[in-house]
Amino acid sequence: MMNHNPLKKIVELQKQGKNVGIYSVCSANGYVIEAALKRGLSDGSCVLIESTANQCDQNGGYTGMKPMDFKKFVLGIAEKVGFDTGRLFLGGDHLGPLTFAGKPEAEAMADAEELIRHYVGAGFTKIHIDTSMKVADDDPDARLSDEVIARRGARLARVAEDTYHKLLETDPDAIAPVYIVGSEVPIPGGAVGAVDQGVQVTRVEDFKNTVAAFESAFRKEGLDEAWDNVIAVVVQPGVEEKDSGCTEYDRAKAKDLMASIKEFPNLVFEGHSTDYQTKIKLRELIEDGVGILKVGPALTFAMREGMFALAHIEEELLYGTDIEPSRFIETLDEAMLADGKHWRKHYQGTELELRMKRKYSFSDRCRYYMPTPSVEAAKERLIGNLRKLGIPLNLLSQFMPIQYTKVREGLLENDPVALVEDRITNTIDEYLYATHQKEIM
Repeated sequence: MMNHNPLKKIVELQKQGKNVGIYSVCSANGYVIEAALKRGLSDGSCVLIESTANQCDQNGGYTGMKPMDFKKFVLGIAEKVGFDTGRLFLGGDHLGPLTFAGKPEAEAMADAEELIRHYVGAGFTKIHIDTSMKVADDDPDARLSDEVIARRGARLARVAEDTYHKLLETDPDAIAPVYIVGSEVPIPGGAVGAVDQGVQVTRVEDFKNTVAAFESAFRKEGLDEAWDNVIAVVVQPGVEEKDSGCTEYDRAKAKDLMASIKEFPNLVFEGHSTDYQTKIKLRELIEDGVGILKVGPALTFAMREGMFALAHIEEELLYGTDIEPSRFIETLDEAMLADGKHWRKHYQGTELELRMKRKYSFSDRCRYYMPTPSVEAAKERLIGNLRKLGIPLNLLSQFMPIQYTKVREGLLENDPVALVEDRITNTIDEYLYATHQKEIM
């Protein structure tokens, strides 16, 4: 018996008929991670934080962090807030040839293997193996078969298992990774294009074929032990965010899919793009068999809302004074206009529509620009100005009414960073309402 992964308890509890799951923080934003850990601390529950293949990889990804760097970043925040790292899970999302898909299979898969080595070697214990994307020498006009996807997936699982066993030599207490397979979701970062194609719920036969293909490929590779550690399959339960709304979960449309998970005693569903669902819908997803709810843009969207609210408070406070304003909102938009690679292919429309989407779209592409030096400097100036001047309650009530009430009740400090993190916590609380994740550990 290898070192047991507590995330397996989700499957156990779900199969006992208990409505327990976990929400997964898919973000590299410091405020978001800190808010999640602080809320985990006050809730007495565990926290799952994931990094995507394009965020962190062996070359640094778009964050400039390798998996080990990301782990140190998160552990640093955990230490700062006093969160017990024994209750912290780190995951790798969409690990496979995603960012290497422009290369032929031999090269793309060699890069994907190295990616897995970095994640598992750094001690990440929830590994989503995603080999659903075509590589350069796949036929562009033919559907990638379940067999090819599963064969590539098993190859990566073999690397993950070998890396874990190597890790045990230096860290005998290292927790065994659990695996997630399948990919019924838009590309990481959100769907591309303005046309709403409508969200198709995964067909039962497609889900079952995925499971059968992966099980067969794992067993062929002699990966019986790894197969026992596959706890979830990614499906599309019929949810997705759009620029100014989202497709809500509809139980009736997903009922056949949700019923089918009961035939698999060792599996739950993993739902991606659950952002902006109401807490009622999130709870229904958990009740219906989704054990893991992925959320990313909704958390950074809440963070951005908080920052914009502070910027409006600053604007009112500094009016008619000679104190230099942060220009946070304008600086963020300037950074996005200077380099459109993270948003241009995602947003369509007139110049005015694009201006609105850059700031306010639910797909929240502005999250990619928060680490830009100019935006970071504006953020620091904004926080500095507000700390120096203090935030009057009347303006706090105007722009952050929920936080105003908590400040008045003595539950929250009237500090700009505390206010932003609490705004993120509003979103986290909707997930905790759904998951009851305290029961996992």
